[in-house]
Formats: sequence, C-alpha cells, structure tokens
Amino acid sequence: MERSIPNYKKIYEDIISRKYPDKYEACSYLLNKSEITTIDVLKLNEIIFGTNPENEINNRRHKNYDQNSIIKILEYQKKNKLSNVQVSKDFSLSRNTVSRWRKTFSY
Repeated sequence: MERSIPNYKKIYEDIISRKYPDKYEACSYLLNKSEITTIDVLKLNEIIFGTNPENEINNRRHKNYDQNSIIKILEYQKKNKLSNVQVSKDFSLSRNTVSRWRKTFSY
C-alpha cells in the first residue's frame, strides 16, 4: 500500500487566502516551488502562525521528517561545522535525534 502525501501547497494556499491574505507575499517564494519539503512546511508554519514557545514544545513530538529533509539537515550541519547540540537548537530537535540520524545515514 502506497503512502499518500498531503498536498501541502494547496493546504497552505487555502489557509493564506482565507485567513492571512496579508502574508501571501512573505510565503510566495516557498509556495512557488515545484515540490514543498518538510523543512518548507515548517518555515511556512512559522511565517503564517508565528512562534509560540508553549505550542512548540507540544508540536515537537509530532514532527516527521522525510529522508531528503534529514539529509539536508545533516548537510547543513557538515557545511557549517556544527555540533549535534547546535543543529538540534536550530531545528528544534533533540540532540539524540540528530545523533541517531548521523548513525543511520553515516554522516
């Protein structure tokens, strides 16, 4: 059974057009991409809804990254010569998650 992926582009276009039309211009560079990645979804969420420390703690448990996003995060870490702790703070992850990803993907 093939796993279906939500059409994030359509979802966020609807949210912006109905509730936040003033934020369309700030999000247009992400919405005009041919394919929206998990990292793009997180950026769109931050632009549209802002950051709330209380919600961020609860949402951290529900984040799900695809393999391409994980590799991009690990490449970001390697390119900028960051530790697991620094990357985990940048992307609101646990350092154990970053460590597990590095072991799994041999970075």
